[in-house]
Amino acid sequence: MENKKDRVLKFKTNINCGSCIAKVAPRLDESAGTGRWEVDTASPDRILSVHSGEITENEIVKAVGQAGFKAEPVSA
Repeated sequence: MENKKDRVLKFKTNINCGSCIAKVAPRLDESAGTGRWEVDTASPDRILSVHSGEITENEIVKAVGQAGFKAEPVSA
């Protein structure tokens, strides 16, 4: 059985550089927690990985959207 605290949610995003990461960081830090997320800007899909506890996919999509970016859940 998967522990919710060990779950990693993945999203395809349009966050593509360090400046973009800096812009979205306050929203994601507030929602997911500092150090609980990362963006692979080297990936063509700019994958955002969020180490989830109680946060939902919808909450992440909303937080990223509030920073002016898009996030689309990726199926495992």
